[in-house]
Amino acid sequence: MTSQTSSRRRRLSVLPRRAARLERWRVRLPGDAATTLHVAGYARSAFVPRVAALGEAAPLVRWCRQQEVRHAVVGGFYQRPDYRPLGELWLGGQAQEFAAFLDPWGGVRGCLQIDAGVVRIGARDELAAQPSGDLLQAGPVLVRDGRVALADADPEGFSTGSAQFDSDITDGRYPRAALAVAGDRLLAVACDGRNRRDAGMTLRELADVLVDLGADSALNLDGGGSASLVYEGRLRNRPREQHGLDLLEGRAVATAIVFDPLD
Repeated sequence: MTSQTSSRRRRLSVLPRRAARLERWRVRLPGDAATTLHVAGYARSAFVPRVAALGEAAPLVRWCRQQEVRHAVVGGFYQRPDYRPLGELWLGGQAQEFAAFLDPWGGVRGCLQIDAGVVRIGARDELAAQPSGDLLQAGPVLVRDGRVALADADPEGFSTGSAQFDSDITDGRYPRAALAVAGDRLLAVACDGRNRRDAGMTLRELADVLVDLGADSALNLDGGGSASLVYEGRLRNRPREQHGLDLLEGRAVATAIVFDPLD
């Protein structure tokens, strides 16, 4: 993966400061596997991110059409069957309705905070108890200070607390999505999975490739059939159900991260 990594770095390094760019690569993985990686890069001088609650759950690309949103990536997890956001959610400094993670994991799981254009990714207990701006809790944190942040000890409890999810998201390869801060850019990332051509990625494989792309910090977002990346109004990845069935619009989701152009 070394030569591909160098190529990725070179191509993303020439991203115009007032532009967005979508890249797509085949990523080779151990065990003769591979997957398709979709990376949308946004110059922070040209785009402002925000967290959005969809209200009534819907596939992300459909919601984007309805709201005239051109750029977005899936947000955090949700609780079935009511699609209530799972993990803390704050919009404009106001707490929203959400289902809490099981104790003690709500206090340590990764979050994205956006306040007056400043983007932070960190554990919940590293951020203000009553944050200003937007806060979305998901996790785990994949990259911290430019290094892979994952540890074998399951520090955010996604394996121990897997009863709140369809499966243990730490175990195996899945379609995944993430948000990364990479210098003067934001990277919205999704990988395909669940068929012979696209194996998906483990959390560690996703973290490794984000470090390769220059991420200073990165947060794992909702994955599986919910992993959705919308660029210029179109769904760019290929969401699939557990048995490989294509989801033309992806699953309905509850939250999103939107990239609004400043122009």
